[in-house]
Order: sequence, then C-alpha cells, then structure tokens
Amino acid sequence: MSEPVKLRPHNQAHCKDCSLAPLCLPLSLNLEDMDALDEIVKRGRPLKKGEFLFRQGDSFGSVYAVRSGALKTFSLSDSGEEQITGFHLPSELVGLSGMDTEAYPVSAQAQETTSVCEIPFERLDELSVQLPQLRRQLMRVMSREIR
Repeated sequence: MSEPVKLRPHNQAHCKDCSLAPLCLPLSLNLEDMDALDEIVKRGRPLKKGEFLFRQGDSFGSVYAVRSGALKTFSLSDSGEEQITGFHLPSELVGLSGMDTEAYPVSAQAQETTSVCEIPFERLDELSVQLPQLRRQLMRVMSREIR
C-alpha cells in the first residue's frame, strides 16, 4: 500500500476566513465552534495533477475537504479496470467511504492542481460529540453522499 500524501503546514485561510465555509463542514457553526474545528484541520501543499491523495486499500484516518481544484475517485477491478466513482469539487468531502472498513475503498487522484484540508477522523468524531451542530452537518454531508 502506498502512503497518503503528507500534508505540511502551509499558509492557507482558516475555516472562518475561507470562502467555502458556507458550503463545507463549518456551515452553521458559530465562530467559537469554528475555531475548535479549525484547530484539528491540517492544511498542506497543493497536490499536482495526477498525484494521489490516497489509494484504494490505504488505511483510513482522515477525511478531506477540497478547497480548490478537482479530485477523481475510482476503484480498480480485479482485472485492473478503472471504475470512476466520483468527481469532487471545492467544498466537497472525500474519504468518508473508508469509515466502516478502516481502509479507503477507492483511490483519490488530483485532476489538476488541487488543495485540500485534511480532517483527522478520530478528532472530528470526538469534536462532533461536543458540537451538536457539527455532528448534524456531518450527517447532512453523509446523507448527500448516499443520494
């Protein structure tokens, strides 16, 4: 299995300053709660076109919010054929499908230069217990994924 891209500190907007906040997880959070979410978010260097955020089978540990660019998610069949499962644009979360098996069932690949915010899932889960509005927003996002 390959290692996911390691995100390093990078000068990017915090949740409260991000133009995507009304569409992303911070939706409906007050400033104090948004600061708490912001403390767990990791920001890093942009992915280059063709670079993988994670690969099918990698250990699940984080979900990612697309800040700019686009990601393609796909799985590989036993015969090596690529089956596209989605395209993800700014404000969308990627990686939730790995929650139940603790491994990503798909690969996520940048289609152009793409910036993401990494949200470690264990910390997000803990924070969502403390912040009911965050928990509700996370459920809304998962509900949209199901549809």
